[in-house]
Amino acid sequence: MENLKDILARNGFSFKKQFGQNFISDTNLLKSIVALAGVDATVSVLEIGCGAGTLTRELAFAAKRVVSYEIDTKLQPVLAETLAGIDNAEVVFRDFMKEDLHAVEAELGDYTVVANIPYYITSPLVMRFIEEATRVRSLVIMVQDDVAKRFCAQPDSAEYGAITAAIARRASARIVKSVPRTMFHPVPNVDSAVVRLDFIENRIPVKSAKCYRDTVRAAFLSRRKTLENNLVNAFHLSRDQAQTLLADARIPAKARGESLSPEQLAYLSDLLFERLG
Repeated sequence: MENLKDILARNGFSFKKQFGQNFISDTNLLKSIVALAGVDATVSVLEIGCGAGTLTRELAFAAKRVVSYEIDTKLQPVLAETLAGIDNAEVVFRDFMKEDLHAVEAELGDYTVVANIPYYITSPLVMRFIEEATRVRSLVIMVQDDVAKRFCAQPDSAEYGAITAAIARRASARIVKSVPRTMFHPVPNVDSAVVRLDFIENRIPVKSAKCYRDTVRAAFLSRRKTLENNLVNAFHLSRDQAQTLLADARIPAKARGESLSPEQLAYLSDLLFERLG
């Protein structure tokens, strides 16, 4: 393929900061992302934010099918060049966050998400798959390095937070590749990492997904406060109710939310669901 910078210049493309556009052109890096995602001729791929289509192209060479979403219609002539001759990749010029995910899944079947995600939608996008997706097998996504660490963090670490626990209920998360900022055009202000989330059925079973979300939200409501205080405020419990709940969950009285593992949070949420409905 012709040099990406030349293709962009010839088509008069200018980067838009509001879309978080940072493109990758290094073929070895692109191929390694495809390999890390385990994409082969049996896999359907969903890509969000295809940009100039360089990753889309490599995915299409390996995958059964690629459906890629792109919000910036100014990239149409660029993608016409970079994806020329590719017949198993479809670009949808719409905002994925406004799509009906169940309709997308009904059309795709089982699928893997592979994407260099625009940084400004990383957390909302991941949470959408965690909370709504039913047919996704894995997410292999390029994100900011510090965000990748939060996704994979251990309890009682500075990086551990609500999104860590939310992900853990449905998927295992690990960083599979570090990517320096110099690999992008234009060069961003931060380094990145490829993180892989593998969805596992009933990974951490809970009686109510909503109650688990509410419990996680409460646990991290204020990191300076004890879990007891956060539960009182979030669930409108009496002090005695909160203390009894923690004792029954075998959680130390003065524990803070960030000290609890996702499994402990799940057990606590089940108790809350039983008692509060």
